[in-house]
Amino acid sequence: MYFPYLRGRQYELLALRELVTKGLLSSNIIPIVEPVKLSSTLSITMEKFISNKKYLGVICNPAVGSFNSDIKNEENDIKKQKFILSLNDLHIIKSHIMKKNSLEKLNTWEQKKDIKKEDWIIINNNRDFINNYNKIFNGTTPKFVLVPDEFRRKVKINKVLFEDKFKKRERNSDYLKNDDEFFSEDHLSYIDEGFLGFADYSIIGKDFLESGFAPYAVAIHIVYFDKENALRVHHFVSDTNDDIQNPEKKFYEAVKKLFYWYNKNNIELTAGLHEFLEHYKNQTYPGLGSVKKLSLMHHLELIGKYLDKKD
Repeated sequence: MYFPYLRGRQYELLALRELVTKGLLSSNIIPIVEPVKLSSTLSITMEKFISNKKYLGVICNPAVGSFNSDIKNEENDIKKQKFILSLNDLHIIKSHIMKKNSLEKLNTWEQKKDIKKEDWIIINNNRDFINNYNKIFNGTTPKFVLVPDEFRRKVKINKVLFEDKFKKRERNSDYLKNDDEFFSEDHLSYIDEGFLGFADYSIIGKDFLESGFAPYAVAIHIVYFDKENALRVHHFVSDTNDDIQNPEKKFYEAVKKLFYWYNKNNIELTAGLHEFLEHYKNQTYPGLGSVKKLSLMHHLELIGKYLDKKD
């Protein structure tokens, strides 16, 4: 099983929605969304997972973004009602980040809403909360618990290997220094190492920025399997990177490199990758948000195909 951990930004939610709507999201993948704001896109995405009978984890105590304040704002009552309605569906798996108040919060959910501790996905990547986790789940276990490899001996049951595999650079142009690099082998070894699944932040990385900015360079990140079935990532970066002007030209410079690389290599075609190639052929520019969306779609579909073949 693969558990991509996403922060619920617009392009991430749209990627998930498009994959599940087109039937391209494997049942071996359960995305986990940490909502950064209470949005219509979030609720619609949850509804699409429900109607297509696919499972989606949703963090109920997000640590970043404005979601916690959004849901308390009376102006958002309609959005809140839609979110809660979808959250109560069995296909939406309630998920929780371990914090100091986790015992209190999980007990409240159990007492008031009959959500038992074994029904949760737990995210625990903080050593300070390991003892707290073992105290809360003494005698029971969550549905899944995402932990880094260093906690493998601390958490025994239903554990999912959770690591940030994407080497984030300070600037997009920095990817030119090493345009092809190792990404991950967790999909090859997680079972032998005692994990039920593996998780990561896809090609986005764990760092969260509250707001975006106009980049000097456009970068497209495409993961692929090498001859040993390890995952690598190739970075396709624009050339005219001295200012923020003309992002369309920058995108075309990057996607041109992707087009020629694809035609020289035996890379499995996905819906996201196909759309990139079509943008090159038609010389169309989808916008920077769509660039991230398509790269994410490609990664999730590629991993799903791999896992489906293993079944």
